[in-house]
Amino acid sequence: MPDVPTPEEDDVFVRELYDRYRRPLLGYALRAVGGDHQRAEDVVQETLLRAWRNAGTLEADKAGPWLYTVARNLVITGYRRQRARVAEVPIEDKDWPRAGDEFEQVLQGWQVAEAMRALSRDHRNVIAELFYRRRTVAEAAKVLGVPQGTVKSRSFYALRALRDALEERGVTEL
Repeated sequence: MPDVPTPEEDDVFVRELYDRYRRPLLGYALRAVGGDHQRAEDVVQETLLRAWRNAGTLEADKAGPWLYTVARNLVITGYRRQRARVAEVPIEDKDWPRAGDEFEQVLQGWQVAEAMRALSRDHRNVIAELFYRRRTVAEAAKVLGVPQGTVKSRSFYALRALRDALEERGVTEL
């Protein structure tokens, strides 16, 4: 019967993989996804998660080709999913706001601001960092002092709460 690694051994193994391969994998993923840092970080995170799940069958010294293959497959799968999406509607000149629309924009801004006040401080902060300050998940995590996974989950729940708050106020389109 093969030796089953303990959870502590798995953790040490994944830390070793992370220390050894994170930067090269991130560089590879960045090139593969056209410089999109968020997607590249997601690819690296998912690759290392899969390595952790397969810790009993991998050796840190020989894991490089396996990790790059997993990362490559994740990138390809992501592109396939992206292509499978319905084509986005192009924005035409007639879609841009006109001078008479300024009043509507001000009203929408007030509605969004009021809905933001209904959110928890953590949710407001994560929305501000990601969408108003246009930070990446990693940058927002550093600024907020929380793990990246926390930023991702907070942004998911914050956007859902914001949508619900806007719907309660009768705003269905922005």
